[in-house]
Amino acid sequence: MRIRDNSPPPASFQLAPMIDIVFLLLIFFLVTYQITEQEKDLKIAVPTTTEGSQKARVANKIVINLSAEGVITISGKVFTKDELRETLERIVKAAEVANKGGADQQPVRIRLDQDGRNQQTLELVDEIQKAGIWNIDFATRSPKKP
Repeated sequence: MRIRDNSPPPASFQLAPMIDIVFLLLIFFLVTYQITEQEKDLKIAVPTTTEGSQKARVANKIVINLSAEGVITISGKVFTKDELRETLERIVKAAEVANKGGADQQPVRIRLDQDGRNQQTLELVDEIQKAGIWNIDFATRSPKKP
């Protein structure tokens, strides 16, 4: 009489589905990764605060860099005050068409140099507000821990 072996065959590791999953994850993370280095002017050292809070990142936030010399840049492009106001006004008008209201809530983050002057900062804020944007915050960093 013949005895049958009822044990299952040895399991083998399927490599092809694993490679597919890894590539899908890689593509997902590459597509969803937000390139923030374009927004940052690495020459600007933002001021430190102990009470600042880290807000969640908003997809359509405009990051404006203001150097100590008063140079205004967005994504590496230099703007004069008039060019900045015109650009922001166009963004507000486009938001009004798309949102049908609430365009003044367009988020703007200002990255100031810690050695900058207050007058330049206030003039920049005035230009942003003239364009119709009131949702403004300032970039800061935590002080280094000893």
